[in-house]
Amino acid sequence: MTDETIHHGVRLTFYCHVRARHHDTLVTEWLLQQARRLGVGGGSVFRAMAGYGRHGVLREETFFELADDLPAKVEFVLQEGEAERLLAQVRTAGVDVVYARSAVDFAVLGAPRTSDEA
Repeated sequence: MTDETIHHGVRLTFYCHVRARHHDTLVTEWLLQQARRLGVGGGSVFRAMAGYGRHGVLREETFFELADDLPAKVEFVLQEGEAERLLAQVRTAGVDVVYARSAVDFAVLGAPRTSDEA
């Protein structure tokens, strides 16, 4: 038997391009910064090998001229209230980004790390 607690929450995934900016900050960095300020426990950025979005432009690592602006996703697994606060922050700031939201169950395995270990 384990001591883990299953939480019912939200997977919030934002889609943008690696070079997309909100003012002078990369959108990927801006999203991570905002989530951290709101107390979200963690988030990750994933770069795609290829993809196209709402503008229909195919971007691949093999196309030299498009390889530096590949699609990216920024993903968070969080509580419902955290997701609402983060989305409100993104809306208020007027960030140009696509997002997806889905229900998830999640838990933390292992002992919690202290701030010294981070």
